[in-house]
Amino acid sequence: MVINKEAITSDFFVLSTRIAGAILQKFITYQFKLAIVGDFSGYTSQPLKDFISESNRGRDIFFVSSEEDAIGKLSRV
Repeated sequence: MVINKEAITSDFFVLSTRIAGAILQKFITYQFKLAIVGDFSGYTSQPLKDFISESNRGRDIFFVSSEEDAIGKLSRV
């Protein structure tokens, strides 16, 4: 699944709300892959940057800058 960052509430990107963890855990539990497409460079929170970086090293959740990147990541076996 590919979602544009603009379609997600800004609270998702505030890790203390725990929204991101709760939602992304559902994707992992039900074995769905997700790519969120957008510009994440404006976020200054180091924990959020670490969360994005760690997610991108995995196999299920990706934060990418383009739809092409999203398709590439989601197509990996």
